[in-house]
Amino acid sequence: MSHDRTVDVLIVGAGPAGLALAARLAGAGAGHVEVLEREQDAGGVPRHCHHGGFGGPVRPWLTGPAYARRAVRAATVAGATVRTGVSATGWAGPLTLETTSPAGLERITARAVVLATGARERPRSARLVPGSRPAGVLTTGELQQAVHLYGQDIGRRAVVVGAEPVVRHAVRTLRRAGAEVVAVVTERPRGTAVPGVPLLTATTVGELRGRGRLSGVVVRHGDGRTGILACDAVVFTGDWIPDHELARRGGIAVDRGTRGPAVDASFRTSVPGVFAVGNALHGVERAATAAAEGAAAAAPVLARLAGAPWPEAGPPLVVRAPLLWVTPNRLTDLTDLTALARRPLLLRSGEPLTAPVLTAAQDGRLLWRRRFPVRTAPSRSLRLAPGWTDRVDRSGGPVVLAIG
Repeated sequence: MSHDRTVDVLIVGAGPAGLALAARLAGAGAGHVEVLEREQDAGGVPRHCHHGGFGGPVRPWLTGPAYARRAVRAATVAGATVRTGVSATGWAGPLTLETTSPAGLERITARAVVLATGARERPRSARLVPGSRPAGVLTTGELQQAVHLYGQDIGRRAVVVGAEPVVRHAVRTLRRAGAEVVAVVTERPRGTAVPGVPLLTATTVGELRGRGRLSGVVVRHGDGRTGILACDAVVFTGDWIPDHELARRGGIAVDRGTRGPAVDASFRTSVPGVFAVGNALHGVERAATAAAEGAAAAAPVLARLAGAPWPEAGPPLVVRAPLLWVTPNRLTDLTDLTALARRPLLLRSGEPLTAPVLTAAQDGRLLWRRRFPVRTAPSRSLRLAPGWTDRVDRSGGPVVLAIG
């Protein structure tokens, strides 16, 4: 039998975004602010990242676990309740979540629900890599948990697959576990170089070999040549997607580009009373970016608690290739330019861009055009000043962002 409770704000996910939001809301007197975390410890992905750099320019030496502990402490000291080992499994109503934990089943109803469920790397199965299913096949997150949390043996020879900067962290973790990294493999023409590790670009993993335990990976080069890299571990890195299952179960509109909940500049989703923040919106950005989004969401959540109306959706923001996504990605017909004026739009490309000229147009009308005198990698987002959005016709068609 399930137990029914009510809270003022229910936040799903105790990563940087959820904890930052909880600290702001509790500190502002939002009432009973509760954070649910399905893992046994709060803090999100930084818990597994033992390298420095999480403290920004003020504390560049701060490691991920230390950063996570500070975030948890800030939320609890402010008065928020952080519950671990609790999974939100579904919806019993627009603002009622069904949860399960060792204590049993619960239905929790809130005045506002915030999805801060984060992002995850797509596993080997989702990347359609053929072959057997041997032990030794991991994502970066699984690798870091195995090494840093459980001290497990990973193997002696490893291959890392991917092109994003997370490759460096995977290599560092493998070396810490005593494994030799024999190659970094990426299908892209450029990749992340790591000293002492061969980088194979324009190369794909065609098959996994081994029975019981991985014995090697078949690689296929861009010129058609194939070969086998002998290894007993392979780590698939990057290819992050928002953890959007709970949003889909709740009938919340998901953006085709980000594959996370579609939100406006105030982090409002298509369902009244439900917000979404952090990497649940767009895949992986840095912990500081996710935390900043969580903190920024406090004002609209407080406004909702005070009775602010939920605006009707206006035209969506969409992108054209090679651009992948933009967030926020929906406009509202309520005058909400103050929030949009404070928050930049994040834009991601699937290809490297060198001094790109970006445009925004609606129904054939040019709204904005700007050259960015920078080179941007696919693993980094451009930040667009949002002032031009006040020219959007709220009753018009989609706003299209493109290179041109």
